Amino acid sequence: MGFFDGYNVSSSGMTAQRTRINVVSANIANAKTTHTQEGGPYKKQQVVFHDILLANSKQKTNSNDVETTNNKSSDISLRGVGVKSIIESDAKPVLRYDPTHPDANENGYVAYPDINPVIEMVDLIEAMRSYEANVSAFNTHKAIDSKTLEILNS
Repeated sequence: MGFFDGYNVSSSGMTAQRTRINVVSANIANAKTTHTQEGGPYKKQQVVFHDILLANSKQKTNSNDVETTNNKSSDISLRGVGVKSIIESDAKPVLRYDPTHPDANENGYVAYPDINPVIEMVDLIEAMRSYEANVSAFNTHKAIDSKTLEILNS
């Protein structure tokens, strides 16, 4: 493990969780959006993470196809987490009767996104706590490195 690997793992986790916070915030903000540019209600989005692996021979690899010279699991080390993709939910919209709404169909029903704000808030809190844990790990690594340099310089 290199000197900066702890920083890289923590900062990749912070970046991934920041993306998750942004996506969950967009879900909460659009929980009542009944019409988008694509047509129809807003579709809930979710972040898919993947691990960032690196072969000890310093070859870059990805989580789908790890290429190493001798295929031993000990030759691969974790270097962090990344955002693999942001996917849209395929859940059907929730229909509510409101014939006065501009997006109501001929029967008076309006299609709303299938987004539960309570679940989204729990996801948001979880993402924030994960972000804070990565900040704490980063600061701990920094304190350890500072003490090490202090010892070496004395």
